[in-house]
Amino acid sequence: MEFYPELIGIGQRAKNAARRLLTLGTLEKNQALMAMAKALIEHEAEILAANMQDVERAEAKGYKKSLLNRLRLTSAGLREMAKALDELAGLPDPVGEGEFWTRPNGLRIQRTRVPLGVIAMIYEARPNVTVDSAALCLKSGNAVILRGGSEAIESNKVLARVIAGAAETQGIPEGAIQLIGETGRDWVEQLMKMNSYVDVIIPRGGAGLIQTVIQQSTVPVIETGTGICHAFVDEEADFAKAVPIVINAKTQKPGVCNALETLLVAAPIAHTFLPIIGEELKNRGVEVRGCEQTCALLPYATSAQEEDWATEYLDLILSVKVVKDLDVALDHIFKYSTRHSETIITENYSRAQRFLREVDSAAVYVNASTRFTDGGRFGFGAEIGISTQKLHARGPMGLKELTTVKYMVYGDGHIVE
Repeated sequence: MEFYPELIGIGQRAKNAARRLLTLGTLEKNQALMAMAKALIEHEAEILAANMQDVERAEAKGYKKSLLNRLRLTSAGLREMAKALDELAGLPDPVGEGEFWTRPNGLRIQRTRVPLGVIAMIYEARPNVTVDSAALCLKSGNAVILRGGSEAIESNKVLARVIAGAAETQGIPEGAIQLIGETGRDWVEQLMKMNSYVDVIIPRGGAGLIQTVIQQSTVPVIETGTGICHAFVDEEADFAKAVPIVINAKTQKPGVCNALETLLVAAPIAHTFLPIIGEELKNRGVEVRGCEQTCALLPYATSAQEEDWATEYLDLILSVKVVKDLDVALDHIFKYSTRHSETIITENYSRAQRFLREVDSAAVYVNASTRFTDGGRFGFGAEIGISTQKLHARGPMGLKELTTVKYMVYGDGHIVE
């Protein structure tokens, strides 16, 4: 494939920067992160003005409210982003972590964590991903090439310029943080084939984007998953816990991958629990798509179709199904889950433990909202995505997941006999 010269330049600068990042210590990286945080606040007016251009253009195109919410930046949101950078600076640096052992022949072997190298991020209309990804890659010693969605292009251009400039004032090499400012699909197609410059690609967005990258990329991919997340309200659930958990998981931020998409309710409590939770969902503008029994108990619900159980809505829509018991709930989750996050609400210890053991997802909860599947809430600082695969990372990917290992072996004239 013939690559655009501009894209080759981006790749070369990133590769050179990754080499220089190997020589930097934790202090230099932390100072850069704090400078980036300060720059976000200092350039607030410029960033918000650029973001307003993106929002107005998206509104004119009639984009859904859920996408607009992901796209829109606020003063408070920028301060949260800056705070996250400062907190990331305070986290342990994974680079250099490892262990040392000596073989019987005296050969000394050290296994140590090292950066992946050059990471390409391909993502959609979430400007915060620009900052989160750059910060995580920097702290873990990686250069990053950012390619956000066209919906957020003006926001991303300003954000990338501001944080890259701030990092470079602290000795971070030019090219460590770069944004592809072109929005044509051909740029992504070429980026996915740049094995000579890019070590790994991480797609972050909807199912269509993720599957396109997985199927077309020749560069290794860390798959971040779509989230058809489930909650099972067991017959021994405490309604005082179940109602706020379901409402939080569905409505606190519906346009994200850890939001609840399907609610399963045990049949013995359906006639009492569904009217309660149904009224709460209705009051919050949630459209309910239910099974036959759900529709009988909630007259305002519409009938769920087969595709509803396999849909990540990212909106105020919830699929609801009455199931006989835990076994049927586990069967449903096994069939439709994207292996992201699932929760059981129950006071029964044995069923809770079965759920934890038998649900094969990256994060499995008892009596808690699926919205906790997040690098920050897990104590990792910001996250670069939620991996639903099993190699090389799973769940919220923080700093350690952006490193690999290498072996440094010390000999004294050792040879193999």
